Amino acid sequence: MSENVPIEIDAQTVAGILQDETAAAKMLLVDCREQSEYEICQIGGSQLIPMNEIPHRLGELESHRAQSIVVHCHHGGRSLRVVEYLRENGFPTAQNMTGGIDLWSQQIDDTVPRY
Repeated sequence: MSENVPIEIDAQTVAGILQDETAAAKMLLVDCREQSEYEICQIGGSQLIPMNEIPHRLGELESHRAQSIVVHCHHGGRSLRVVEYLRENGFPTAQNMTGGIDLWSQQIDDTVPRY
């Protein structure tokens, strides 16, 4: 089953999941930007784990191994690399949110500041 999970997911799908309490409880939204970027804007419910800290903080993700982990950054480049790393390290359902928080701001929630 996990081999069939696409490596990317769009912002609209993530927003739909977050609106459904049951589905949202089964998904971990990871923000892999830096603390300074997180302070500018964030998606409610996201957990900040900067990209360079992911290898040292895999234990924090362990309880979510069988669940959905969606990673985002500013535009989607860093988060795609994080998702590839997670998949290589036993998290086969990890997904990258395409377009990152910038696209989220444009398509989902225009109150999230763009930078």
